[in-house]
Amino acid sequence: MDLQTCLDYYCQLAEKNNTIDPDLYEKYNVKRGLRNKDGTGVLVGLTEIGEVHGYILDEGERTPDHGRLLYRGIDIWDIVRGFQQEGRFGFEEVCYLLLFGELPDKKRLEEFTHLLAEHRSLPDGFVEDMILKAPSNDIMNKLARSVLAAYSYDPNPDDISLRNVLRQCIELIARFPIMVAYGYQAKAHYYENKSLYIHLPQTELSTAENFLYMIRPDNQYTSLEAELLDLALVLHAEHGGGNNSAFTVHVVSSTGTDTYSVIAAATGSLKGPKHGGANIKVMKMIEDIKNNVKDWHDEEELRNYLIKILRREAFDRSGLIYGIGHAVYTLSDPRAVLLKQKAAELAREKDMEDEFGLYLAIEKMAPELFVAEKKVDKVVAPNVDFYSGFVYKMLNIPIELYTPIFAISRIAGWCAHRIEELVSGGKIFRPAYKNVLGKKSYIPLEQR
Repeated sequence: MDLQTCLDYYCQLAEKNNTIDPDLYEKYNVKRGLRNKDGTGVLVGLTEIGEVHGYILDEGERTPDHGRLLYRGIDIWDIVRGFQQEGRFGFEEVCYLLLFGELPDKKRLEEFTHLLAEHRSLPDGFVEDMILKAPSNDIMNKLARSVLAAYSYDPNPDDISLRNVLRQCIELIARFPIMVAYGYQAKAHYYENKSLYIHLPQTELSTAENFLYMIRPDNQYTSLEAELLDLALVLHAEHGGGNNSAFTVHVVSSTGTDTYSVIAAATGSLKGPKHGGANIKVMKMIEDIKNNVKDWHDEEELRNYLIKILRREAFDRSGLIYGIGHAVYTLSDPRAVLLKQKAAELAREKDMEDEFGLYLAIEKMAPELFVAEKKVDKVVAPNVDFYSGFVYKMLNIPIELYTPIFAISRIAGWCAHRIEELVSGGKIFRPAYKNVLGKKSYIPLEQR
């Protein structure tokens, strides 16, 4: 019997014997997805790294509130305003803040920025042996493999002392953009028959500038493009300990394993379309809307199509308007607000104001339609994914790089959470699962 025929049978068997009665979750008060009935997350830990605020909880009642995102207690609005008013890039400063818990002075920021620049280059032979000889059609897959491969190039990979882990974290933060850029170039060359460009990272450029420099054949970018990518990196760097990939960092770190295993696991978590790939879903939805709504300026036509999407009659039949709503944020997502402001500038520079207007129209209509069609009183607003894909499109960044850019940014938060777990954790994560099957008897082979 061939494998495909066997798999037909095995799939039916696996589905039958892995289906748990949904009523049992209610009976045993199981918090599926570690979520309470009201959608809030189950409290499983403490952190000082990031805080996400989206509502006010008073005597069990949730009151919608404007979103706040804090990095080490500092409001993201203040962070962004600070470096933008001084006319400099902010991602390196944010990395320092997340790792070490305080803002650097000018000398420390220059020192840390120089450290990252010094450690961008990959080890000898790494590009040829680990990236070009084993390309992947999925860059997140290539990134995870590159992280695991880095273990073999580390003279002291298993030492989880704070000093050694900090050294590994600094190297990984510096090298993630290079691993992604080279992984992309390998994919473009070996899977799409394009010319192979391997540009060396430049020590005098910021993280955002370097990435644009390395993925573009001519190395060219405008200052506004670099500023917007830098802002995107800042806004994606951290989002509290409860997001899936940060929680993965805590869970895997609690076992005492090495840094590369932890970060590869977090990368695998982010690769999932329910986590890191949401902006790609937004982009595909927007393209579908553009193909089916003849006049983007006709509010009635656009409204009717959005209703079809919500009624599972259009796009992917999921009933979701992607990029609208969030697990925590209600009235607003501060990341989306900040990104939208800068995106408006680039839309003018790129002559894409018409398409930007489509996003604004959907943002205006979607919350009201969501409540009317879903018959719920949930307050929803655009999240960061609603605008980030459009930003990357304006930056002429290929869609397959959207989630890897998220990883380039979030590695800073992951490393901060790993350090926090090693310093303050202490216990291996060991939640409980209740077996609801009951006891069965073993049946001899000849009697089955």
